[in-house]
Amino acid sequence: MSQSTDPAVPGDPAVPAGPPDPAAAGIAAEAVAGIAAEAVAKIAAGYAFTGPALDLGALLWDGNCLPERQIRIPLSMLNRHGLVAGATGTGKTKTLQLIAEQLSANGVPVFLADIKGDVSGISAPGAANEKTAERARDVAQEWEATGYPSEFYSLGGIGPGIPLRATVTSFGPVLMSKVLQLNQTQEQSLGLIFHYADAKGLELFDLKDLRAVVAFLVSDKGKAELKGIGGLSTVTAGVILRALTAFEQQGASEFFGEPEFDTSEFLRTATDGRGLLSVLELPAVQDKPQLFSTFLMWLLADLYTGLPEVGDLEQPKLVFFFDEAHLLFNGASKAFLESITQTVRLIRSKGIGVFFVTQTPKDVPADVLAQLGNRVQHALRAFTPDDAKALKATVKTFPNSAYDLEETLTGLGTGEAVITVLSEKGAPTPVAATRLRAPQSLMGPIDADALDRAVKGSLLYGRYAEPVDRESAYEKITAEQAAAEAEAEAAAAAAEAEKQAKEEAKAARSAPKAEPSLAEQVVGSGLFRSLARSIGTQLGREISRSIFGTARRRR
Repeated sequence: MSQSTDPAVPGDPAVPAGPPDPAAAGIAAEAVAGIAAEAVAKIAAGYAFTGPALDLGALLWDGNCLPERQIRIPLSMLNRHGLVAGATGTGKTKTLQLIAEQLSANGVPVFLADIKGDVSGISAPGAANEKTAERARDVAQEWEATGYPSEFYSLGGIGPGIPLRATVTSFGPVLMSKVLQLNQTQEQSLGLIFHYADAKGLELFDLKDLRAVVAFLVSDKGKAELKGIGGLSTVTAGVILRALTAFEQQGASEFFGEPEFDTSEFLRTATDGRGLLSVLELPAVQDKPQLFSTFLMWLLADLYTGLPEVGDLEQPKLVFFFDEAHLLFNGASKAFLESITQTVRLIRSKGIGVFFVTQTPKDVPADVLAQLGNRVQHALRAFTPDDAKALKATVKTFPNSAYDLEETLTGLGTGEAVITVLSEKGAPTPVAATRLRAPQSLMGPIDADALDRAVKGSLLYGRYAEPVDRESAYEKITAEQAAAEAEAEAAAAAAEAEKQAKEEAKAARSAPKAEPSLAEQVVGSGLFRSLARSIGTQLGREISRSIFGTARRRR
């Protein structure tokens, strides 16, 4: 049998492998290093902005932090909205805090919805420790403990903070219909109710005003009021009243009323030029998502209506951060989602930016997610099949990347994130794994006493703290009904008295005559009358004589 003359194939088990070639290995290492250096340079170039920008952190590559490669976000692109996402405990709230601090430092007002109550520390200087010092060294940060000018608010006085209230009139029938989840016919009827109240001077300040008008218009007296313009069916009124009852059970009655908050207060800056941080304390209402989403719809709609079109600015007028955003969208009605999508799409031209902070991008509806140009994605976990599915879906939302994003996202540590933002020209920047900077304010809540002092020390506290219940639709309708009831009662009493008088007169006419007394019988007899005439005649003569002097002649 002849032997094969085929050449030996390296790696063939029948052929012993030779020692590695050091030269070849070195060339390969240099090639890999060259590719890596090129990728790093390309990523870093994507964040080399010429205008004002916020510093987010330093680039991570192959497990190494590169402090000379800074990852930033252009200040002018903050009105293109954004998303901060990641598993619990990965540092989302600290990222929110970091961005808010730098916005304030650049003179941009910020609104923070604090669901868990752990953002209030942004008003106090942070505490220096070894961890913050180490993080500052890693990312080339000049860390300095700093507190930022803050105001604290609450929804209608539920919890600590200056109460935020809105009147039913300013909320309007369209927005109210969306909140109450009314259909088109019911929405039109509600619009009719608002129109009637406005025409009749019935102010709709709180929910009891609206309830009173609806109840009146289906009453016997009120039905005629709307006949000329369409009327209001009892069935539709019942639906609206039941929806109002359910809404009130969510705590909405606390939010509607006076004094109504002026949303332009959120656009203020502090005396030192820093942007004012408006922190809405929501721990007391985190189990009332409908109330929270109602406030959000009103706030964005009010700002959109009140602010002029400004297009693209060098920096936004105001940036919103909504923590635990999934609470907004879980179980949300189609009308609410449409309203949020439309507002987020349009409010950019008013100079307003909106950031949603949540666990995974899938918590945010796709139409809203499509409007979010800036992305900070913290670590995701893939412990379950659902987690793995969510991870793959998240990866697909990023541009093509030099990273293996599935591996990178599951391997990020606390305070690290994968970032892509919009460049100054509006194009997405390269995906960059980043070690984020440490916030300079307190990373945790301030104590309750300090929060109370901050609230009561605000110049706005005296203006908005105490609720005002002026005369409005409820009082006017109640007074009118009371007057009508009093008039009806008076008329009924008069009718009853007249009826009683007639009955008494009738009874008197039909009653038998009483027998005359003995004296009456004597006086009325013929003998008594004859005797009286005789006495009268004799007496009359005597009187005449005495008066006229006709006395008897003397003989």
